[in-house]
Amino acid sequence: MATATTTVLAKAVTGGSFLIEERQPADVFTPEDFSDEQRQIAETAAQFAANEVLPAADEIEAKHFDVTRGLLKKAGDLGLMAVDVPEEYGGLAMDKVTSAIIADRMSVLASFSVAFSAHVGIGTLPIVWYGTDAQKEKYLPKLASGEWIAAYALSEASSGSDAMNIRTRAVLSEDGKHHVLNGEKMWITNAGFADLYTVFAKIADPNDPESKSAKMSAFLIERNTPGLTVGAEEHKLGIRGSSTCPLILSDCTVPVENLLGEAGKGHHIAFNILNIGRFKLGAACVGGARTSLANGIKYAKERKAFGKSIGEFGLIQQKLADSTARIFVGEAMTYRTVGMIDAALASIPEGEAHNSREIQKRIEEYAVECSILKVWGSEMLDAVVDHVVQIYAGYGYVEEYPAERAYRDSRINRIFEGTNEINRLIITGFLMKRAMTGQVPLLAAIKQLMDEVMSPPSPNFDDAAEDALGREAAMLVNAKKLTLLAAGAASQKYMNSLADQQEIMADLADMLMEIYAVESAILRARKMGSHAAAIAATQYYAAHAMTILEPAARRVLAAVAEGDMLRTQLAILRRLVKHEPADTIAIGRELARTALDAGKYPL
Repeated sequence: MATATTTVLAKAVTGGSFLIEERQPADVFTPEDFSDEQRQIAETAAQFAANEVLPAADEIEAKHFDVTRGLLKKAGDLGLMAVDVPEEYGGLAMDKVTSAIIADRMSVLASFSVAFSAHVGIGTLPIVWYGTDAQKEKYLPKLASGEWIAAYALSEASSGSDAMNIRTRAVLSEDGKHHVLNGEKMWITNAGFADLYTVFAKIADPNDPESKSAKMSAFLIERNTPGLTVGAEEHKLGIRGSSTCPLILSDCTVPVENLLGEAGKGHHIAFNILNIGRFKLGAACVGGARTSLANGIKYAKERKAFGKSIGEFGLIQQKLADSTARIFVGEAMTYRTVGMIDAALASIPEGEAHNSREIQKRIEEYAVECSILKVWGSEMLDAVVDHVVQIYAGYGYVEEYPAERAYRDSRINRIFEGTNEINRLIITGFLMKRAMTGQVPLLAAIKQLMDEVMSPPSPNFDDAAEDALGREAAMLVNAKKLTLLAAGAASQKYMNSLADQQEIMADLADMLMEIYAVESAILRARKMGSHAAAIAATQYYAAHAMTILEPAARRVLAAVAEGDMLRTQLAILRRLVKHEPADTIAIGRELARTALDAGKYPL
């Protein structure tokens, strides 16, 4: 496979600034900007998934892990496993857009996609970023080729989302040559057949192993290490063909040279890796939705009822249109975000280009956007697979049809990489934290808006660009103002304790996600010119976004104000959400016909 070259076509901007800054189409990276090399890699990954993975679906789902491992090795032979590994260790050192493309195109069967993504992402990246030269030389070539498979062991039965509360302990042996680990890890992807595990534990005083002063650290543990036992496979609702097992560590002796990174700094590894995991999960959800929609379109064209194909019925077309619009928006959000990450990485001075800390710092800049991709993408996929089950009707509930498996497989994505609840808190909390430190001038923007809306004469909220998306652009401007209004009112009431108001934090996160979604779609559609399907998808989705934005804002305002203040704020809200509605029935029918004519997702 050819190594992808990084062509920076996006603008490196401050993470989270989309709420208060205006972007132009030229500022963002979209799928239409893929280079020839990236298109070649996308085709390689798609052909591998279609020709190698899908034919083996039944064996994979039956937990024949020798088949899964064999396919992972074939992916390694094609270079697909080496996506983020430096060239000096047998990798291809691809840009992050290419990394996302592979995650996207490989997502035709979730069980395999999960195994693949866990290996190339959270399984391999800790060593890429934090490993010593000796650790990299020992492990990365094997991981890049698929000779070895990696797993990542952070979660425990009592500390899923509360990662800092892990109970697994590591104690240095008397001779100083080993750490002895005791504890149990849960829900570890690839555990049943992995060769190498990144395991998190707290290094403790041997005389007081439960001390609260114990600090989280990470260890590289090989499968045959004494004291490590892999538990029984979990039997899961979905992704049944992926391996999920507990790890039991009973006086597990790990050489001191297998400490990963600095002692006591394991939380940096855990949290920094998750940003990559989140944007890749978002990309994988887009790929999974595209596959499901193709199945739904095929069935809608073939299934006859009342003398014609069901794809000709309006309520089926409504489902196809909604799915098509959501996928278009998901692609726009995903590649906009990853394009910004690549632009930020390209800005690292040449002498620091391989400095892991600098790379992580640039990626962490977009923690808000990465969490948005994870939450929005997983919920988008849920909506699409639900539509497809309904299109199949009774057959959608039968295992031999693809809709049933996709429906079950989708559900885990709202739990992976931090639950959607945790990520919603991250979206709002991280942005508010950046505002308090002055990294994003959010507080000034809130003050400016409050001065604007509270002073006569009333501002003109009806300005619209003169193009096919002028109405949607005006809605976006007002949606940003509405979000600033809600965030300002909530901040004014709760101040530093806003983080404790989880329902408000979640509503604000939903508003932020919809703004990012609509803006990404508008920018992409405008960059594509007068592409009818892109315009229709953007118009269709923007109308849906308003059904989320307005109720969320009402809930926030009702929770933080009362009396005359609440009435005043609701009057401002009504002005901000006022718009001429799009004819989503006509738009949806046209969008659905485009998808039916194409026989697949048409953009």
